[in-house]
Formats: sequence, structure tokens, C-alpha cells
Amino acid sequence: MSRPIAVGVDGSDESLAALDWAVDEAAARGTGLRLVNASQWQEHQLAAVKPTRDTRTGREQSLLGATEQRVRARRPDVETTLEEVEDAPARVLVAAASDAELLVMGSHGLGGVGGFLVGSVGQEVVGAAKHPVVLVRPGYGEDAAGAGAGGAPGGEGRRKVVLGLDVRDVQDELLEFAFDFAARHSAPLHIVHSWRFPAVHHHTAASGGGEADRGTEAEKESALSEAVRPYRDRFPGVKVSEEAAPGRAGSHLVEAASDAGLVVVGRRRSASGAHIGSVTHAVIHHAPCPVAVVPHT
Repeated sequence: MSRPIAVGVDGSDESLAALDWAVDEAAARGTGLRLVNASQWQEHQLAAVKPTRDTRTGREQSLLGATEQRVRARRPDVETTLEEVEDAPARVLVAAASDAELLVMGSHGLGGVGGFLVGSVGQEVVGAAKHPVVLVRPGYGEDAAGAGAGGAPGGEGRRKVVLGLDVRDVQDELLEFAFDFAARHSAPLHIVHSWRFPAVHHHTAASGGGEADRGTEAEKESALSEAVRPYRDRFPGVKVSEEAAPGRAGSHLVEAASDAGLVVVGRRRSASGAHIGSVTHAVIHHAPCPVAVVPHT
């Protein structure tokens, strides 16, 4: 039996957006949904204003009950389990991800610097989870019809999937996830590879390096096609487009995400702590659509 999809819930607008995405994805995959809530009261709170354990338990049960009702109203065929754990949210969610096909979490709205806010819990979970984590922001389905999982109301699931791929270090986990997701949702897949010229190149280009530039670009395009070809053969029903362009990978991916339903980026499992890399960091903070962070070796 396939593993369920886990989703962190706390009653916020962010977690409700994540819940809706997760419900639709569970329906598309024909798997169950696990609703997870962490209810650890902050230790620095004054004892005089701490709610009793019974009060906290009542609140969490009410939250999970309302959340389950939302799931049933949206997708009554999805089997749902509820779990309330009294522990730090990051630890609870990382543990939930280890037993799930993927973990879905909410990300906040626009911050003061024009990006989306991914709090310390979100970054810790993304950096430590053993399985893919999908970050969803409120309103993703309103300003980009089709940005959710396949088969949802309004024709969702038809917008393109964007994959960021480094041809110098091709990771099968990323290609597998992106192609599989696109195939499940009958969505086109756009694969982006970016590179940056060495600093000395800019001086050379000013004195006529255009031919070398075209040669480099052709080499990158060829390498990208070679990396993708085995998956094109495995998933013949997926319409694939490829883009190899110089510049910052994060900027290219955020631009491609403007009309996407999902962006797929990677995180190396061997990275120490919660380090997630500059490209993935840029995408989860600035892409307007859901973002899947796939751990790889």
C-alpha cells in the first residue's frame, strides 16, 4: 500500500491552503491523507497565562475536527487520519515526513521585501525531511487557476510543472518526481538549466566572444537533452520543453514559476543542518506557486 500524504495543520490560512492542495493530491494519487498538528506551548510563556492541558486538548480536537470536515467536503473519497502530538512543530513534521509519500506545509504571504516568508520551522523541516516537502501559500489557486493538484475544481492541474536541473550533477530523484507529477496531472513539464560564465568571460565578451557564447549554449542544450532523454522515453505522454540559459538559476526559475502549477527543486541530503542551497532558498521565497523540495543524494 502506498504511503499517505502528510499535511501540517494549525488553522491558519497558510495551513488551509496546504490542506486543500494535499487533499487534491491524495485524490490524484489514490492514497490516504494524514493530518498532523503539533501543540507544544512555548516554554517562555508565563505559567499564569498558560492554558491547561485539557483546554489545549480541546482546542486541538476542535481544530482537527473542523479540518477533517473540510477534507470531507472537498474530497469525500479520501481516507483521512488525524494526529495531534505535543512536541516542537519542526520535530513533529520531520517525523511525519519520514513516514509519508510527501509532506505538505503552508508558507506565508508576501513579506516586506517582496518575497514569501518561510519561517524557521518551515526551513528546518525542508532542510531535514527525508522525503519531498511541498510548500503552498494562501491564494495559489485564485491567482493561478490550475496551480493545485490534478482534477481539482476549475480545471486545476493543467498548468506547467517547472523543474530546475543542473546538468553537471543530474539527480534521478528530481527527474522522477517531476515527470511522475506531470504525468499524473496531464501537465506539461518545463525543464530549466542555468549556468554562469566565469568573471573573466565578461571582459572577453566585450571584445567579441559571441561565437564562443553560442558554442557554450549549444553544449549546455545538448547536455540537458541527454540528461532528460531517458525520462522522455519512460513518460512518453508528458509534453516536455527545455530551456538552457545563462544567468542566475533562481531568477530563471522564479520567472518560469509565474504561470506554473508547481516548481520542483532539490536539496542535497548530505548537507549539514538545514542548509538548502541558494537556488532552492530563492525559489521557496519568491515563486508564487507551490514549490516541491526533493531531497537527493
